[in-house]
Amino acid sequence: MCGIVTAISTNNIVPVLLEGLRKLEYRGYDSAGIAVLNGGLRRVRSAGRVAELEALAKASELSAPIGIAHTRWATHGVPSERNAHPHISAGLAVVHNGIIENYEEIRSKLQARGYVFESETDTETIAHLIHNKLEAVPDLFEAVRLATNELVGAYAIGVVLETDPSRAVVARRGSPLLLGVGEEGMYAASDTAALLQVTRNIVYLEDGDLAELRLDSYRIVRPDGSPVEREVHVSSLSADAVELGQYRHYMQKEIFEQPQALANTLEIIAGGGSITPQLMGSQAPQLLDRVRQVLIIACGTSYHAGLVARYWLESVAKVPCTVEIASEYRYRESVPDPDTLVVVISQSGETADTLAALKHAKSLGMHRTLAVCNVPESAIVREAALRFITRAGPEIGVASTKAFTTQLAALALLTLVLAKIAGRLPEAEEAKALNALRHLPVAVQKVLELEPEIERWAQRFAAKQHALFLGRGRHWPIAMEGALKLKEISYIHAEAYAAGELKHGPLALVDKEMPVIAVAPADELLEKLKSNLQEVRARGGELSVFADAGSEILESEGVHIMHMPEHYGMLSPVLHVIPLQLLSYHAALVKGTDVDKPRNLAKSVTVE
Repeated sequence: MCGIVTAISTNNIVPVLLEGLRKLEYRGYDSAGIAVLNGGLRRVRSAGRVAELEALAKASELSAPIGIAHTRWATHGVPSERNAHPHISAGLAVVHNGIIENYEEIRSKLQARGYVFESETDTETIAHLIHNKLEAVPDLFEAVRLATNELVGAYAIGVVLETDPSRAVVARRGSPLLLGVGEEGMYAASDTAALLQVTRNIVYLEDGDLAELRLDSYRIVRPDGSPVEREVHVSSLSADAVELGQYRHYMQKEIFEQPQALANTLEIIAGGGSITPQLMGSQAPQLLDRVRQVLIIACGTSYHAGLVARYWLESVAKVPCTVEIASEYRYRESVPDPDTLVVVISQSGETADTLAALKHAKSLGMHRTLAVCNVPESAIVREAALRFITRAGPEIGVASTKAFTTQLAALALLTLVLAKIAGRLPEAEEAKALNALRHLPVAVQKVLELEPEIERWAQRFAAKQHALFLGRGRHWPIAMEGALKLKEISYIHAEAYAAGELKHGPLALVDKEMPVIAVAPADELLEKLKSNLQEVRARGGELSVFADAGSEILESEGVHIMHMPEHYGMLSPVLHVIPLQLLSYHAALVKGTDVDKPRNLAKSVTVE
């Protein structure tokens, strides 16, 4: 959530800051701002998009060699220019991502000392607190260190001071922040994508790190002031990877990137003839041995991936599995078991609730941990003992697509690894599973060819206010994911149910105005699902069914059938989610909503 860019350079950094903000728009935001130092402190803010901020900066002829910029996703205070960052305290400017939990206490103390607050934000508290520290310790870096030691909560901050234009100071705890080491200056941002325009040399800050950025150098210290070295990584991400290219939206681009993303993720088994524990990391043979159960922790779309994996793990590996919503798990009393494999799933690797849940599980003595993540240097990856990196590439659209299918591929591999360790994967079944995984990108490409037909279906859905999604077995979570996608980007209210639950309540909603979308693979539950679909038709409900070839569900009045490729066995959920992604995308296009940046949502949820 939110986005930060900080820069000090030999050149005018205003274009760099603005382009960095554009690359961070996917994180979700409602306002934006920039502050620079050039013979004084100048600030421009906008309660709108980065394009509006850019126009204001151009009109103001903003130019400087040092500055900070920010996109805000409102937490404390309504979206408005008054609450937009940067916030200022007598020549000191601050941008902040995160939530300061003790801001009210600090705010009261500062007000008692004569500080006047102009916004409703917790961030303005940071600005005044640092300024207050400067009065006692006239050094910006030390003042930021002392101030951050008093903050409770999560933060990534960037600070510049009018009377000290030779440096910027940044710090992080709980929220992502990284440095960029360039030839013409030093930079910091919430995401590598914001810095690819100037450098690929990246330094990942650890929790508690503070960094001072000068024109040709930087230094990092810990909260106690002790210096620390952090490795410089050369990012493999290319600037082209975060460009739209031929596509209308990032979501469309990322839907169509899924065959390649899956191929990249599954490259690890491309030349191997067998499943080995090392697929999950070098320590996997020791940590996965004698695992008695699996606990999967995730949020949102990643939670749905975990629900699919539960069916796989229990049916194939015969390992008991529980799936928990991260934001609930650490706030209830649970029964820890040191022989549990704790699997955390996150696209960004910075999801605050998931990271906190992982730390909570470890505090309970569960140290067999595995991160399934798309970002190699993220906090969750660093916190887990084992990691499987999904190679989906950058995902910009808020509604996750290729991250989800690559997570499913990773969890399918985990299932096979645990089955192999337990002696429950016969050689013939192993070979069959490997062949299916290797062919998966081709199978997904065939499903994408249904887009023109799905686009026509979307015309019917765009005018609806509600929708009901149905699935059974391992496809019930796919129905949940389809409903989530429709809600996220078209704002059509949608709910998903296990189809057998229809008669236990949801059937009361069904009439000719309630479209019902069913996921109908030709599996062992197909006949049961057909009976549930008859229940819908008997109440006048209109059905749209995604059915495998061979499902023998016939099109008729009020029953629309889209034929998928033949049933893909265990991996069928990966194929069946693709048309649901496309349906949501095209319904949103018809409605004219902001597909990549849906209202009220953020891509990387780095606060609770």
